[in-house]
Amino acid sequence: MRYVYTILRSALADAVKHGRLAVNPTDRSTPPSPSQARPPEMHAWTAPELARFLRWADEHDSDIAMAWRLLAFTGMRRGEALALRWRDADLDAGRVAVRRSVGVVKDKGRGEHLVEGATKTGQSRVVDLDAGTVAALRAYRAVRGSVALDLVRDTALVLGTLDGSHRHPERFSRHFVAHVVQARKALGEELLPVIRLHDLRHTHATLLLAAGEPVKVVSERLGHASATITLTVYQHVHPGMGRQAADRFAALLDG
Repeated sequence: MRYVYTILRSALADAVKHGRLAVNPTDRSTPPSPSQARPPEMHAWTAPELARFLRWADEHDSDIAMAWRLLAFTGMRRGEALALRWRDADLDAGRVAVRRSVGVVKDKGRGEHLVEGATKTGQSRVVDLDAGTVAALRAYRAVRGSVALDLVRDTALVLGTLDGSHRHPERFSRHFVAHVVQARKALGEELLPVIRLHDLRHTHATLLLAAGEPVKVVSERLGHASATITLTVYQHVHPGMGRQAADRFAALLDG
C-alpha cells in the first residue's frame, strides 16, 4: 500500500505541476508508516543447506536445477534471469551480461502478459561466473540443443520453456516453493529451512559478505544502485565487524 501510495503521489504531483489538478489529493491521506510497511523477513540458507538443495534438485530435475543454480550463484533477480539470452552469456570469458528483466503486466480487459524491459535500476551489469557454473551452463546448453537447435541460438532464452518462450515469473516462483517442499521431505525438514525464490539472491549476498567479500563487489554483482543499499539491506550480516575492525587496527600497531 505504501509503495502504491508513493507512485500515486508522484503521478498526481505531476498533474498539479501541469495544471491538470488544483491540489494533490494524497496530501490529505495517511499511508502506512515505514515500520508498518517493512518488507517480509529476509531468510538465507547456509552454504551446506544451499549445496544440499542444489544436489537434490539436480538429481530430481536437472533442467530446472540449472535455473536455481544460476540464481544462487549470481544473485540475479528473478526477472533478470528469465530474460537472459544466450548472446548475453560469454562462457569463454566466464560472465553474463544482465541487460533486461521480464515481468507480468495485467491490463483491464486484456488479462496478463509478459513484458521485457530494463533492469530494476535501469542499468546493465556484468556478473562473473565460477568455473563450475560455466561447465553446468555448457552441459545444459548441449542438452537443450539436442532437443531443438532453436533453443540454443544466440537470441534464445537461456531459461526459456521448451517452445522458446519466457517462463511465467509467478509460476516460476511457485515451482521453486514446490521444489523446496519436496526437498525437505526427501532430505529432512531440519536440514533445509523454508525460503522464497528471492531468498536465493539474499543467500548469495549473505554468504559472500559473511566470507569477507568487499561490499562494493557484492553490490555490483547484485546490481544495487549503490553500496549503501547493500549495507542497509544486509546490515544483519555484520554484527561483529566493528569489533573485528577495532582488533585489526590494534594488531597493525602492535605489529
